[in-house]
Amino acid sequence: MPSPFPGMDPYLEAHWRDVHARLVIYTSDALQRVLPRALRARVEESILLETPQGIKDHPLFPDVRVVEFESYRESTTRSTAGVAVAEPVLVQAGPEVATETYLEIIDRESGNRVVTVIEFLSPSNKSPGLNREQYQRKQCDILASDTNLVEIDLNRFGGHTLAFPLAHLKRHVRTPYMVCVRRATRRDQAEVYPMPIWERLPAVRIPLRPEDADVPLDLQALVEQFYLNGGYEGTLDYAAEPDPPLLGGDRSWTDGRLRELGLRGRKKTPPRKGKPKSR
Repeated sequence: MPSPFPGMDPYLEAHWRDVHARLVIYTSDALQRVLPRALRARVEESILLETPQGIKDHPLFPDVRVVEFESYRESTTRSTAGVAVAEPVLVQAGPEVATETYLEIIDRESGNRVVTVIEFLSPSNKSPGLNREQYQRKQCDILASDTNLVEIDLNRFGGHTLAFPLAHLKRHVRTPYMVCVRRATRRDQAEVYPMPIWERLPAVRIPLRPEDADVPLDLQALVEQFYLNGGYEGTLDYAAEPDPPLLGGDRSWTDGRLRELGLRGRKKTPPRKGKPKSR
């Protein structure tokens, strides 16, 4: 059966690296089918340096990775089973790296100029520290250019980081998941898509060049695709609270929903196939 949630499943946030990677690839594939001939969707990558204290250093954008060795000595060889093997130089390994991907839509007819950047916000983008500061600098650079910015926030961990002041959005339309679109042609406006937990995710309009019509991106189709392809059915513990926990009305609605479907509390007969009931 599909996810019990009509929109984003908050229990998937515990598997964010897998979800994030699939979202980027599936989005690239979906957009490539509808983009004008001159435009291409490309997956880009940044590197986060991860230390025992967490991800501390700012993201790097590699073309060539260069490693500095702390010591060096002449390599020697010795025979093992008749094969001469080199003796390695032992050095202190650097910190582990974590990668984050995002999307760029480029115009190949104008020297691969970046038309639109699409970001799926991760906890590292939304948590206090150097990574958030780096992301916000990137955000400011895009907003000062002729490139569109689309930010999709399907992760409740951390603080508000989308490119508009949260105070400018009325409280009754603030939701745990949101999308923000900033057009290069209308820098004084932010197009915000609130996404309540009890509703299907919307198809959002992705801006391109000024002469192009917007193209749609069906977020609900993407979520359903990674839930199915990732094999999440039967692997998520809906009897427990998600991490981070839901609050207020979202928590009450989720508890009722999961009890209705027999996924929390006393076992019930599994619901019939078809469209789940909604509140």
